[in-house]
Amino acid sequence: MRSRWVFQKLSPHLPSCLISPFKTLHTNSNPNPSSGTSGFVLNHLDISLLFSICAREGHLRLGSSLHASIIKNIEFLDLDNPANFRNALVVWNSLLHMYSKCGDLSDAAKVFFHMPMKDTVSWNSRISGLLRRGESEMGFQCFKQMYHSSLYRLDHATLTTVLSACDGPDLCYVMEMIHALVFSNGYERELTVGNALITSYFRCRQFNSGRRVFYEMLERNFITWTAMISGLAQNQFYEESLKLFVNMRHGVVEPNSLTYLSSLLACSGLQGLTEGKQIHGLVWKLGIHSDLWIESALMDMYSKCGSMKDAMGVFEAAEVLDEVSLTVILVGFAQNGFEEEAVHIFMKMVKAEMEIDAQVLSAVLGVFGVDTSLALGEQIHALIIKRSLASNPFVGNGLINMYSKCGDLEDSLKIFKRMAQRNSISWNSMITACACHGNGFGSLQLYEDMRSEGVEPSDVTFLSLLHACSHVGLVDKGMEFLDSMDKVYGICPRMEHYACVVDMLGRAGLLNEAKTFIEGMPIKPDILVWQALLGACGIHGDPEVGKYAADQLFLAAPDSSAAFVQMANIYSSRGRWKERARTIKRMKEKGLAKETGISWIEIEREVHSFVVGDRKHPKGERIRRVLLELFGHMGDEGYVPDMRVFSYYLNQDEEAAEGCAQFVLDDMCLTAATPVSSPRRALKNALKRFLLRFGKDGKCKSFQRLGRG
Repeated sequence: MRSRWVFQKLSPHLPSCLISPFKTLHTNSNPNPSSGTSGFVLNHLDISLLFSICAREGHLRLGSSLHASIIKNIEFLDLDNPANFRNALVVWNSLLHMYSKCGDLSDAAKVFFHMPMKDTVSWNSRISGLLRRGESEMGFQCFKQMYHSSLYRLDHATLTTVLSACDGPDLCYVMEMIHALVFSNGYERELTVGNALITSYFRCRQFNSGRRVFYEMLERNFITWTAMISGLAQNQFYEESLKLFVNMRHGVVEPNSLTYLSSLLACSGLQGLTEGKQIHGLVWKLGIHSDLWIESALMDMYSKCGSMKDAMGVFEAAEVLDEVSLTVILVGFAQNGFEEEAVHIFMKMVKAEMEIDAQVLSAVLGVFGVDTSLALGEQIHALIIKRSLASNPFVGNGLINMYSKCGDLEDSLKIFKRMAQRNSISWNSMITACACHGNGFGSLQLYEDMRSEGVEPSDVTFLSLLHACSHVGLVDKGMEFLDSMDKVYGICPRMEHYACVVDMLGRAGLLNEAKTFIEGMPIKPDILVWQALLGACGIHGDPEVGKYAADQLFLAAPDSSAAFVQMANIYSSRGRWKERARTIKRMKEKGLAKETGISWIEIEREVHSFVVGDRKHPKGERIRRVLLELFGHMGDEGYVPDMRVFSYYLNQDEEAAEGCAQFVLDDMCLTAATPVSSPRRALKNALKRFLLRFGKDGKCKSFQRLGRG
């Protein structure tokens, strides 16, 4: 097949970037491609240019066709002719580069090994192709062969190519050897090599070496500064990164868009809203604020700083929204507690048929809580299965948490058991789910299974285990877990762990031991610890230790009403109404109010919320009638409520107290009395809240039987 015929046949399918080389060619005018008289119309330079364009654009088929066309024209690949040697070698190298860049390593290897003569460019193309495709071992082996051959001199491209593959702590020794070769070959002052050294040192987590290279460089361009600023920001040296950015702006080298991206990353990590706004002003002034990557970085920065209003301003002003932008704003909403907005963005992405990846799904699953629609979660689960993302460990972890928070522990366990790959987060999620649902022994069994599979526990694991021990009363086991954190696993307990221990001791009735434990803590107790102790005093009705905990909580959180409310409840449980009244009076004098509790229920994919004494719901009266009927059945079964819980004032009579009990039960039992699409889950959650709050000394066993029936 003649060359001209090949190009005539392929020209209708060529991209525009490949058409121009043919417009200036002088070709034979023989219209018959099979006549055998048409000559090859391209020279060495044209062929090399075509191979380079094919490599850049990824047109492997076109490059292979061109390769086939020149095979029969020996002059293009003939290295035996001294006059043609240089041109032929250029074509060989361009051909090798095309196959390597397009990812066809097999054909690249064939070309490389059939080359009658190679130079440094040939070896560089081969090494680059292998390393770019993740064949690190073969790439480094090829570099080793080149070095030991002594026929080819390492140039700056060789060194930067190998340095680009040094991207992890396990390659730090390789990194140091390459650095030594830089000096031995005289490239220590080469700008591109210095830039590559900085980037690779930071990827290998050799931060001081990266800094040293930067400060010893005699010449720096914007790539040098950006590599340093980016390396510092990506490794959480946020403050140093911003300081270097300021120094750069005071110098002669102007930052580019990548430099601003790195500085915005530093602001995100530092939660530096003021600095972030200043950089926002700079990119606006430079006219690059509408760049998609800059917009995404700005939204991420504002979200991490908690300024969702500014993030939404950038989002709404964006001319083009892609998957990255929508993912960033969705994650921002999720992390800042804007659940409805995050779900709205997610639904917008689904309707627009945008690419939904694991990060998006993991983020939207993270917004689910006890008041979120389980039906929506199940729809997202169906989408995950449809997109074949169920095997992704991050998505699986999100599903475990979603089902758990929506009250469905059984489905959480099913997801966990089906996961092909479980990481530490998977185990922690399942252990936490069991602990939060009161299945403490299930959490402990999962911990043993986790250890048997060789997965190391984290601080989150122990937090869930302590929570589980607290609810099942395993005090000794909980203390054993606390001791093993530091002694066995080298994990320093956080304030949350100490608060869990206090809660565990308190729930077991060991209030004095809990107080002693707090006094012996290696760190100063904060709000969490005092709340745990005060909550335990509320369970057992201990006003003395409760007063001590409340006083400490007053000092730690003077603007919180929790201590006043809890002490008022403790005094009520003991019938000390005067102390209760004084406590409530003090709370009102400080301008504090009790946070209103909310009950919720899902009916036909819509979540309804209620507060105590709620009369605004359109079916409120009907709900109250059913509730009163249920309350009557409870009385017939022998349930007698503890009136001390409801008698708010000393002189209140029994009839008023009973009415008050019914009033409060609106909040606790509303879901149990309402017809729902998932009544089992709603009833179980309602009974759990009711029994935890009002059940005492087995008086609610008849109500439990009623609920099960």
